[in-house]
Formats: sequence, C-alpha cells, structure tokens
Amino acid sequence: MLSTQEQEESPEVRTRNVSQERQPIGSKPRGHKTICIPIDETEYNEILDDPWAYRQSIDKVYAIHAELFPKAMGEGYTLHDKLPDSKKLSEIRLRRIKLKADGEVYTIRPSFVLPYMSGFTDDVEKGLFLLSFGLPYWAISYVFGKDDMYWQRVEVSLGRNSLVGTTVRTVEQLPKDVVSDEKHTYSNGDKSYIATTVGNECVLGAAMSPSAGEADLTQAYGQFKSEARNLDPNYTPQTVNTDGWKATINAWTTLFPTITTILCFLHAFIKIRNCGKKLGATYFELCTKVWTVYHTASESEFHAHLADLAIWALEHLPDGPTLNALLKLCLNFEAFALAYDFPSAHRTSNMVDRHMGLMDRYLFAGHYFHGHLMTAEYRIRAWALIHNFRPFCPRSQPYRDSFHSRAHRLNGFVYHQHWLHNLLISGSMAGFRA
Repeated sequence: MLSTQEQEESPEVRTRNVSQERQPIGSKPRGHKTICIPIDETEYNEILDDPWAYRQSIDKVYAIHAELFPKAMGEGYTLHDKLPDSKKLSEIRLRRIKLKADGEVYTIRPSFVLPYMSGFTDDVEKGLFLLSFGLPYWAISYVFGKDDMYWQRVEVSLGRNSLVGTTVRTVEQLPKDVVSDEKHTYSNGDKSYIATTVGNECVLGAAMSPSAGEADLTQAYGQFKSEARNLDPNYTPQTVNTDGWKATINAWTTLFPTITTILCFLHAFIKIRNCGKKLGATYFELCTKVWTVYHTASESEFHAHLADLAIWALEHLPDGPTLNALLKLCLNFEAFALAYDFPSAHRTSNMVDRHMGLMDRYLFAGHYFHGHLMTAEYRIRAWALIHNFRPFCPRSQPYRDSFHSRAHRLNGFVYHQHWLHNLLISGSMAGFRA
C-alpha cells in the first residue's frame, strides 16, 4: 500500500472522457450533401475539365437514377466550381453543382473514391469484406497495409449513412412485416443493447440502447422509423414479431400505434425445450406436439390443438418449470394466433436471429465497444450495411439464383456489379432523400 507521501507524489490517474450523447433522430449526417455516381476512373478523368461533357454525364445518370439526386434537381442546376486538390488523394479533384430551385450546393463524387477522399474503393473492399466477418483491425492492417485506425475510420464513415435509405431503393421495397430484437453487448464495460430491426432479409435498423427499458428502446427503434419515414412519410409496418419483452412491444406501439405485435413462437418453444431436457422419452414427444401446433393451417385448428396440448401436458408432465412454460404458451394463444390474420407476417424471430448470430461474431472479435456512443453506433451500422451489400457465397442458393447480395435480392437491381461500388452509390446523399 502506498504511503501518504507516495500517493501525493504519484501521477494523476487520467480518465477518458467519452460522450454518451447521440445524434438527434431525424437529423441529416455528414455526407448528405454529396452525390455518388457510377463512373469509372478513366471516363471521369476525361470529362472533369470539360464542362459540357461533365454535364452530359451527370444528366445521363440523373435520367436513369433520379433517386440518387435531390428532388429539386429536376428544376435545373449549374456547375458551381471545382474543388482544390485533395490532400489525401492529390490526383483526384471533385466538382460541385448548384441547384437552381434552392441554391443548395452538392459535391459530386465518383464511386471509385471513398467518402472523405480517404482512399480508393478497390483498395479497401477486401479489407472491409473481411472486417464484417469479425477479423480485428490489426489483422486487416497486417494484410492490406495502413494502420488500425485507418480501417476503423473507413468503416465508421460508412455507418453515417441511413440504413433504410441506402439499402432500400424504392418505397415499394419497404417491408410490410418486420422482426425486431435486442442484441446484448457491452459499451465501455457496461452492458448495453443493439435494437435490431430486420425486414425482407436485410438489417434495416441497428441502434445502441444503454438499457432494455421502454424509453431507451423507443429512442433506439425510433432511428428506424425516422429513416423509413424519410423514404416514405406515411410508412407504417403492419406487423412486428418480437420475443415478448414488454418494453420492446411498448416501444413499437409508441412509434407505430396501428402496428400489430406478434409473439415469437420459437422463443416459447425454446423456453419449453430448455426446461424439459430431463424428461426422457416424454421430451421428444413434447417437442413434436408443440411443433405440430405451430404448423396448423388455420386459427381454429391452432386453438383446438393448443387445447389438446394443454390437456396432454396436465396428464403427462410433472409440476414444474416445463409445465408452467407450456401452459404459458397455451394461455397466450391469442398473441400467437394474430399471425393468421396476416399471411405474410413472421411467426418466429428466425429472420433476425440469423443476422444476429453473425453480428455476435463481429462484436466478440472486436471486444465489443470502447469509446463514444455514436462511434459504437456507426460501427454496428457499418457492419449492417456491409452485411446487406457484401456478396453471397458462390455456393449458396441465392447466388445460384443470380442475386449478388441481400440488397440485390431485395431491390432486384444493382447500380454497379462491384459490391462496394454498389453500396457507395446506394448511399448517395448518405441515403437520405432530400
């Protein structure tokens, strides 16, 4: 133990000041005044100093992909200026345009250049691809060069984009039915949660929540609502599947008062399964009967099979946790039966569980989060975007069905055959529709 004199002479312990403030919901992030267009480097260099050819190129992209540009673009624009040489990429210069409607100035960036001119797209795509599988930054820098912080900055820059606006191309592709759950994680050593929303097999919401309370979850899931409403001001999903956590249900009904909440049948089964593993032969019969109930074709059959299951359980199961879990399933039959009113609704949380399993590997490999709240959120949002846009395994069924990625399967369209180019172009104006 240090003496009083030694304590007085010992250096002051430095503490790190990390901000737990979050960006206001609905505010547009850095990068929303940058338009990303599909164009190769050779063509870009040829037209950069030719105003007429440059304008022709912009007009061509706008005619095909108007969603990449501000809505006011249709009222005309002028070539505003040419930015100075970049300190990071001295060989690349960008031009800006000025809208006639409101006088707003937007920067045009080709897709072969990363946001903030931090590098070339083709130079980092393999590193970012491997990062999404959970490789640590030091491993990426060891193989591909640069340093650890460079790769983190590149990753975080992608997370500033709107998840919904970047992944979903048109209003028609917004999901009618979603699945949500909270991924348990750690931030600066304290337990926290990632409010995750999945729809149409894509991660469309990933926001940090310091607790699993209703207020914090409402704010976290509110990010998904804000981004979806930016694409469609009237958007409201018809159903959401949850694990039954009361705060989650209240958060969704607060954000979307007309939404129908459907309980996850899988979570109910897992509870029964975990409690009944010591029942011997009765355990397998129990599991079969529970899934037989799940596969019934109508609400009336579902109700009847649940009643028969309850009677069987009272006759064959001993008092205890297994019987209580099964009777709880039977008593909540109305919450499960709501799915029959919505044929496209998700009856289990399997869709979100598959994505969260991959998310868990990424978080574990990165030793979770250390630092500012928004840095953590940008990181997990970047993971979600790369996860949505990275290519499928060539041996997978979706790839054999000619879909390159989850975003491609959702939209049935790609701006560019290269996955990272496609992500950057889809994130034009940070994924926000101005």
